[in-house]
Amino acid sequence: MADSTPPDDTPSAPAPDVTLPVDDPTYREGVIELLGVIAYGELSAFERLAEDATLAPTLRDKAELAQMANVELGHFLGLRDRLQALGVDPYAAMEPFEDTFIRFHAKTAPADWLEGLVKAFVGDGLAADFYREIAAYLDVDTRALVLESLAGTGDSQFVVARVRGAIEADPKVAGRLALWGRRLMGEALSQAQLVAAEHDGLTAVLVGGSGRGAGMDLAAIGRMFARMTENHAARMAELGLDS
Repeated sequence: MADSTPPDDTPSAPAPDVTLPVDDPTYREGVIELLGVIAYGELSAFERLAEDATLAPTLRDKAELAQMANVELGHFLGLRDRLQALGVDPYAAMEPFEDTFIRFHAKTAPADWLEGLVKAFVGDGLAADFYREIAAYLDVDTRALVLESLAGTGDSQFVVARVRGAIEADPKVAGRLALWGRRLMGEALSQAQLVAAEHDGLTAVLVGGSGRGAGMDLAAIGRMFARMTENHAARMAELGLDS
């Protein structure tokens, strides 16, 4: 289950300036782009979960979703502070990804509360898998921050229990949610490919174009997406759904 420690909402002290261990402008651009897209994703997840909480059928469900939203906000604040420490306006770093997220959410608007739960669990999990793969090519400090920011993303046993309970109460729900999960998978992979292709810094991090050694070749990229597909199948099975 996601870490439920509430984020500190007191004003942050000015973050000390930090430098990346690799003095390479292309690598720096890639790191900023990666932190920007993850930060936008965390803020978007917070907003979506907060909205979903208003549709929850019980007070307990509202509280669980609010707690999940709180975790996402805490992740966002850490990423925001890291970007500021790099001397970057975090909101300027996030802005290039706005269209990507608007496009994804427009194509994957849930029809009801259950579809919203599946999207939170499966969609966020797929995004986290993609960013973890990229993190393998980052410096140690940035990798640690990315992995910390993704901790618990798409990993709530509350969601599993609610979806499995709904299927038990009405087995016909399983077919509809399984189709929904497949749609989420297709859209998430498409958006991940677009994000990597549309941003030169991210592409350089993946293929090792910043002078830090070998990155991914086409075969390795294929294996990455295969691993993401396998992880998706495992998440769907955890929900009691066919992938």
